Amino acid sequence: MDVASSACCTPTPESSECCSLSQGVLSAQDAQRVAGVLKALADPMRLRLLSHMAAQGCDSVCSCNFTDELGISQPTVSHHMKKLVDAGLITREQRGKWAHYSVVPQAFAEVRTLLDLR
Repeated sequence: MDVASSACCTPTPESSECCSLSQGVLSAQDAQRVAGVLKALADPMRLRLLSHMAAQGCDSVCSCNFTDELGISQPTVSHHMKKLVDAGLITREQRGKWAHYSVVPQAFAEVRTLLDLR
């Protein structure tokens, strides 16, 4: 056994800090749910849409705002927003011709926690 490999296997205070999760191991059900959320967020446009919404706080945002702000078509907005709704990250409310979307605070807090694994 060489010194390098034995040193790798010896726990140090630094190794326990950098590799531990305060939340513990995910259950199979939680892992499935988290994977769905991460899959929804794995698209750069969906990340941008969610960040635009989160910047509005608790206010709902009309889907019509995204076409000009992000330079994408309405069908593209609808496609991406459906993925975010299906993942439970946002809610959708129809108001006449336009859909209005709101961030789900609890889900957004969970995303922030996921991205800050400690």
